[in-house]
Amino acid sequence: MSDPYWNHNVHHHPEVLDAVPDGCGKALDAGCGDGLLTRKLAARAASVTGVDRSPEMIKLAREHARVPGNVTYLEADFLADGSLPEGAYDFVSAVAVVHHAPFEEAVTRLARLTAPGGRLVIVGMAANRTLLDWVISACGVPASQWHARRRGGKRGPAGMPMEDVHMSWGQIRQTARRLLPGCDFRRTLLWRYVVVWDKPGEKPGGESREGGP
Repeated sequence: MSDPYWNHNVHHHPEVLDAVPDGCGKALDAGCGDGLLTRKLAARAASVTGVDRSPEMIKLAREHARVPGNVTYLEADFLADGSLPEGAYDFVSAVAVVHHAPFEEAVTRLARLTAPGGRLVIVGMAANRTLLDWVISACGVPASQWHARRRGGKRGPAGMPMEDVHMSWGQIRQTARRLLPGCDFRRTLLWRYVVVWDKPGEKPGGESREGGP
């Protein structure tokens, strides 16, 4: 089924879904918003929890006409809510979320929620600070316009919380690699970065991961 709307975050959903490990048990979608990505993850994991601190977003997610039976929505702050057990999720996604909180605190918490041998995927935004940053971002303008025309414009759910980005691309890349050793960091054309990190440890089935994608 096609997405009900398109924007730069939704554009990156396929990358998130492709990163879900085979045989994924429990997945967590941190900052799930109206639950669009959470519902997609339901086809890739045995159970999925979508968490968001916005009551309006959780209400939209719960009222959707087709919420899969293996999806649970929780109104909570993933940074502090004790009902989210650390080390319990085989897959954790966070799309356009970490800039709503202190970056190091958010990434550290997401890493702790990820199970040993599990995978964390972060899609985020950064601020242009250098001439190269501005040049790369300018290259994304025609691509964004082309995608928006094909998808009926750039839209999102009404009431979605917004927050300015303060950290630069370089700062985020450096900090992510320090907090998530061995992670893969990639800047995309549509003004996002994608971080993929496999947490060291043993995943289900006894196969070990050493910390790289």
